[in-house]
Amino acid sequence: MAMIKSELVQRIASQNPHLYQRDVENIVNAILGEITGAMAKGDRVELRGFGAFSVKNRPARTGRNPRTGAHVSVEQKSVPFFKTGKEMRERLNKNSGS
Repeated sequence: MAMIKSELVQRIASQNPHLYQRDVENIVNAILGEITGAMAKGDRVELRGFGAFSVKNRPARTGRNPRTGAHVSVEQKSVPFFKTGKEMRERLNKNSGS
């Protein structure tokens, strides 16, 4: 099951009744916007205990069209990368040992 941004906003707003939902939405959008902006500049964003967002560059290469088998050139591109933090990994795996 996936959680979409609007569900995240609703959960945070319900846990913080002193905040208006539109304010929570603005905060979530601001955080995501800052992460995206930093990554667009090539910066790494680290949230201790959660993980780190970074950009990996994939070099240009020659690919293959799976339908026709023809060779095509694939341009260089940047892709987002997320590495989980130690606390998150431990929390996700705490019940896997039993």
